[in-house]
Amino acid sequence: MDKKISVVMNTYNAEKHLQQVLDSLKRFDEIVVCDMESTDSTVEIAQNNGCKVVTFPKGNNNICEPARDFAIHSAANDWVFVVDADEIVPDALRDYLYERIGNPGFSSALTVPRINKFLGKPATASPDYQLRFFLKDKTTWPPTIHSRPSVNGKIENIPANRKDLYMVHLDDLSIKSRVDKMNVYSEYEVVKRAHKKYGVVKMLFRPGWFFIRSLIFGKGFLDGKRGLVRAYIASLYQIIYLSKLYENSIKNEQ
Repeated sequence: MDKKISVVMNTYNAEKHLQQVLDSLKRFDEIVVCDMESTDSTVEIAQNNGCKVVTFPKGNNNICEPARDFAIHSAANDWVFVVDADEIVPDALRDYLYERIGNPGFSSALTVPRINKFLGKPATASPDYQLRFFLKDKTTWPPTIHSRPSVNGKIENIPANRKDLYMVHLDDLSIKSRVDKMNVYSEYEVVKRAHKKYGVVKMLFRPGWFFIRSLIFGKGFLDGKRGLVRAYIASLYQIIYLSKLYENSIKNEQ
């Protein structure tokens, strides 16, 4: 089995953090940038850094998931590590991945911990886990929003206590931008989950549960007011999504 790793990245107008991200990836065997017809300098930056650049037509897509599977299977190596254009990969994580695939018989996919920035600082909340490392030929990625790759095989978590292995999510949107993004993402979410039916009780308690999950179980309380606002945002997304889903069900009944 090939012991090399291809990093795969989907981009659209991603010039803001791209050079910093590519600098953190230089020790991998291959970097594949799957660009969705950017109009900024994304492709130029990728080419100047020796990346393999492939194109996926943007069309009406405002999310990257429809291009994920195409990007993954554009890689030359068996092992694929999916990284977003605003995520820094520490050297320790890179070394960890090569160490794991160097062990005879290892074939598991790995979920990778990621720490996020919020209102100017890294969140001290628990990291979120992203399923990003796997064998290319055992994996497909559904073209729907917030989907996880479908892996034929075992999936393991990188230990949460290994903080040196956390990816760092650089994107730190303003509250306005976050609300704008929620409005776009919730549209896709409604299409994806149009079959879902929520009763009054679930509609009443679901936003509150996401607030509590973010603030208490996600340790957002450690960030004080920033953690409180982040919990508000988590709850607000559910309110927007549930309202749109209900609106959609009414339209379908007419």
